[in-house]
Amino acid sequence: MEIKLVGVTKRFAKFEALSRVDLEIKDGELFTLLGPSGCGKTTTLRLIAGFYIPNEGKIYFGGNEVQDIPTSKRNIGMVFQNYALWPHMTVFKNVAYGLQFKQVPKSDWPKVVNEALNKVGLVGYESRYPGQLSGGQQQRVALARALALNPDVLLLDEPLSNLDAKIRGSVRAEIRKLQQALGITTVYVTHDQEEALTLSDRIGIMNEGKLVQVGNPHELYEKPVTKFVADFIGTNNLIDGTVKSSADGWISVETRVGMMTGRSNRDCKSGDKCTVAVRPENVHVVEASSHTGFDNVLDGKVSFVSYLGNALRYEIEHPGSLMTKVDIKDPLEHKELAWGTDVKVGFPKTAALIIPE
Repeated sequence: MEIKLVGVTKRFAKFEALSRVDLEIKDGELFTLLGPSGCGKTTTLRLIAGFYIPNEGKIYFGGNEVQDIPTSKRNIGMVFQNYALWPHMTVFKNVAYGLQFKQVPKSDWPKVVNEALNKVGLVGYESRYPGQLSGGQQQRVALARALALNPDVLLLDEPLSNLDAKIRGSVRAEIRKLQQALGITTVYVTHDQEEALTLSDRIGIMNEGKLVQVGNPHELYEKPVTKFVADFIGTNNLIDGTVKSSADGWISVETRVGMMTGRSNRDCKSGDKCTVAVRPENVHVVEASSHTGFDNVLDGKVSFVSYLGNALRYEIEHPGSLMTKVDIKDPLEHKELAWGTDVKVGFPKTAALIIPE
C-alpha cells in the first residue's frame, strides 16, 4: 500500500506541530521517521493512523484520500511504545482482541491467532498473561495482535524504547525480517539513529515540524544536506568556516584553525558561510613530530581517551576552543596516545563534506 502526504499541516491550538509536510512512502517498504523529541514524527504517524485529522493537506492510501476516514476503516495495524496489552487477558485474548471489531467469526479466531503467534515465534504462549512474559515477548505479542488484523499498513511508534540494548537489537532484527517476508508497508517512528539505520529502506529526518531530508541510510550518513542532519545522524566533527574558492569540484574553506579542502553536494560560492563535516572514523591522529600526508591537517592536543572495546576514541583540543573526535577502529594495532600528547590530526579531502549554511 502506497502512502502519500501532500501539504499536511497539524496544529494544536496555536502550536504548529507539523508544517506542510510532503511525503511518499512506497508500497512494501519500511520507512522510518527519525528525529529528536517534539520534532513531529509521532504526530505524522498518528495522522497516518487517523488518530488526528490534518488542519490542511491530504493523506492518500493507494491513491485514495483517507484524511476524513476513521481509523477503524483504514485497515492499519498499530504497535505502541508501551505495548498496550490487557494485563487481565491471556496472550490468546490479547491477540484476538481486534478480531471482534473486524467481525471475524469466532470460530476462525484460533487459526488467525495461531498464524500471528507463529510469525513472531510465540506459539505455545497462548494461555500466559502479559505479566508472565519478558519485555521482548510482550512486544512480540503486541506485534502479533497488529498482524492478526491482516493490515495493509503497519505502524510502529517507538516500539523498542522500553527494552534493554541487547534485547532491542534482537527484536528489531526480527521485525525487519518479518516485514521483508510479509512485504507489508511499514512506518516506524524512533529517535534512535542506530535503530533507523539498521531497519530502514528509507528514512525521513524531521525537525521542528518539518521534513528536513529523505533518503536511504547511506545517503543520509554520507550526504547530509544540512548541518542539522550531519549533526543528528551518527557522530560528526563540524567546523564552521567561509568558502574561499572552488575549482574542479573541490572547495577551499577558511576556518579558525586554517584552510581546509573538501567536496559538496550543493552549490557553493565564494563568501558563503558553511560547515566542514568529517566523520571521526575518517580522521587519523599521529604524534606532532610525525608526518600525516593528508590534505587537511590540524595541530592539537589529546584531551580525552575512551576505550570502547571495538574502538578507541580520542577527543583532540585545537586552538580556538575547537574539539574534534577521532575513532581508531582497530585498537590492537594502535599505540595508545596519552592525555596531553601534542598531535596532528589529518583527513583526506574526499572525507570532508562542505555544507553551505
